[in-house]
Amino acid sequence: MAKVREFFEDKKASVSHPTVVDCGYQVVHTSEGVFLQLSTYGSDHRQTQKKTSQTLQLDREHAAQLLQILTAAFPNLQGSVPEEAP
Repeated sequence: MAKVREFFEDKKASVSHPTVVDCGYQVVHTSEGVFLQLSTYGSDHRQTQKKTSQTLQLDREHAAQLLQILTAAFPNLQGSVPEEAP
């Protein structure tokens, strides 16, 4: 598990990532405060299905920073309704 310390713009060349995974989320209450926890699960080709692959935790400050990053990347996102999956 990794608690996010800092967001920064990575200016390296973009790399396409062909692996598609599921991502679970939880709101976790601890003595340190509230965290948004995001956990990715192995790809469909992984031997052990639905095993946690990577987990990130965001506190309120870093969630706010991520919200700013998302809004900058997707300006029309606020107030939009997610499209339903086919």
